[in-house]
Amino acid sequence: MSVGTTAKAVRPQVVLEVLAREQLSEHMVRLTFGGPGFADLRDKPATDRYVKILFAKPELGLVPPFDLDALREQLAPEDFPVRRTYTLRHVDPEAGTLQIDFVVHGDQGIAGPWAQNAELGDLLCFSGPGGMYTPDPSYDWHLLAGDDTAIPAIAEAIEAMAPETIGRVYIEVSGPGDEIELGAPAGVSVQWIHRGGPFTPDCTMLADEIRSGDWLEGNVKVFVHGEREVMKSLRGYFTEDRQVDRRELSLSAYWAFGRAEETFQAEKKTDIGKIFPEA
Repeated sequence: MSVGTTAKAVRPQVVLEVLAREQLSEHMVRLTFGGPGFADLRDKPATDRYVKILFAKPELGLVPPFDLDALREQLAPEDFPVRRTYTLRHVDPEAGTLQIDFVVHGDQGIAGPWAQNAELGDLLCFSGPGGMYTPDPSYDWHLLAGDDTAIPAIAEAIEAMAPETIGRVYIEVSGPGDEIELGAPAGVSVQWIHRGGPFTPDCTMLADEIRSGDWLEGNVKVFVHGEREVMKSLRGYFTEDRQVDRRELSLSAYWAFGRAEETFQAEKKTDIGKIFPEA
């Protein structure tokens, strides 16, 4: 290594196997994972903790963990394993298991179809977790919102709240069949928003519902995650209309309409990919 350079840390890969499968709602599947590889997991205290899952083409017969450096030399770019980001829904250190909830819309995408067809014993390989948010009981109230992709993080946050917590939650899904039971404290209301089908920029109603919803008195902590342009549209509402300090605002994109994750991640470094222009 030359003087003045720093080697990029290689994130270790955790390899687990499918132990159970549950259909939570019309478009959400929960998979439970475990096995010896659980000992390699370095969990962190965040309700929005996420992992980077590696998916390889089944026809290539690759077995995780993957030697990514070697595969870059051996495979064509289109055959290289792809990464997809998913929230950890629940981690049980005593049982040595974790759960991930996957949104499934037919054969769209890579992760959803894989989860829909996963069988017991199938292997999952990922790095992480990352994540920073956990509901802070020192705030007067909490506002959480998102689309289907944010349900696991929102659900984890709700379950971590103290019984006396006050809050408002807005979740946009396709329809009534996508609602799931959330164990919210009595003072935290949950509003399900039905857009009437798969997400499109024309049918989303999340931003409008947030703007027209309750705004309580006191110091608020905001956690709103979902489609990139929807998040951008809420930026001014929170920072200007409601004068929420940026330090109290977790406003972030989990995905972007019409973009594969590779493009979405690359665009984060460009103006189009930034929720806040100066970021």
